[in-house]
Amino acid sequence: MGELTKTQLDELGEIANISMGNAATNLNLMVNKRVDITTPHVEIINRSEALDAYEKTCIFVQVHYVKGLSGNNVFILKAPDVLCLTDLMMGGDGSNREGEVTDLHLSAISEAMNQMMGKAAASMATMLNTLVDISTPELYSIDVESVKHFEKMFESEKEKFVRISFRMTVEDIIDSTMVQLYPLDFAFDMCEKFNLK
Repeated sequence: MGELTKTQLDELGEIANISMGNAATNLNLMVNKRVDITTPHVEIINRSEALDAYEKTCIFVQVHYVKGLSGNNVFILKAPDVLCLTDLMMGGDGSNREGEVTDLHLSAISEAMNQMMGKAAASMATMLNTLVDISTPELYSIDVESVKHFEKMFESEKEKFVRISFRMTVEDIIDSTMVQLYPLDFAFDMCEKFNLK
């Protein structure tokens, strides 16, 4: 398996743009605020670079594909954004960004990501012309200084990953980056299905 071509990177960007755009619409309904996600930036990175842009604690949302695609991917969220989104989902004004991410926050974000990724999977199914289904997301709160847990999240021992970065804004409350990360072989699988549609 070689490197992804520019055309394949563009295809991955198109898939991510449409699927996450639909996921953002779902999040919009949950927080009752306008949610915008920018055109994604797609790049190939080494596994060791995955957490370079993060400090302290981040929240990992792991999604397994159980039909249509083989593998899993991870979304990385900053802890203050999780606190803010949870506050919005519970009817607050989103000002709660301080403190520890508790099981209650993880449960709320799990539900949000479940609905968002369900919508994204439905969009991918249409684009790839195949049934795509996901497992319930698994969430982990991880200190970025300790990557052992992160290393165990992927079934493969692959060193190369695709990182897709989105700028996500929720009106004037959140302006942040959400990262999607998955192994290179998963990316090749998506591109292959994209071109068979």
